[in-house]
Amino acid sequence: VSQSRYMFIKPIKTRVFREKENLTEFIFQYFKKIPGQSILVITSKIIALAEGRTAILKNEKHKIALIKKESNFMLQTKHTWLTNKDGMVMSSAGIDESNADGKLILLPKDSFKSAERLRKAIQKKFKIKKIGVLITDSRIFPLRAGIVGMALGHAGFKGIRNYIGKKDIFGRKLRMSKTNVADSLATAAVLSMGEGKERQPLVLISDAPRYRDWE
Repeated sequence: VSQSRYMFIKPIKTRVFREKENLTEFIFQYFKKIPGQSILVITSKIIALAEGRTAILKNEKHKIALIKKESNFMLQTKHTWLTNKDGMVMSSAGIDESNADGKLILLPKDSFKSAERLRKAIQKKFKIKKIGVLITDSRIFPLRAGIVGMALGHAGFKGIRNYIGKKDIFGRKLRMSKTNVADSLATAAVLSMGEGKERQPLVLISDAPRYRDWE
């Protein structure tokens, strides 16, 4: 087991991923080996493209109707539609026009299932047991400028680190503290991926502080 003091985040530059391509074949083009106890991070955009989760933008009315269909709740604000989808607050139900070649890209149908399928494919390909897969997207926070990463789905590791019942440095028992590991790793990965024309939809994280939390 690695005992490095540092977590390493390596973004992978790729060619442009096309709609309905085979995602596992695409990923394996860029990895001759994936070390055990690593976490492969994948932007949700190429998951959605592989699933054909796209729509042709007809007009603004059509886009609003699609947002409504994809979200559980929507509220118009000055700059965007603030929505709730699958228990997460996000802009426009995650529907994205950037780097989309003239189409709208929706979120994957079920990111947790997609992550598990990819994890099994990686385990089989590279003969490793402990490997994590994390699917990310970008999100905004109300009253905060800019975006951060969020986890849409993950497999192979526990997404929450629970401190309830443990003691702090002064011996006081913690009653509510939990760390959102999945979102924290997603933010680090999205920072490395970039939001423009970087073409880095994959990130490999190694030596993440998850040594006892593999599934």
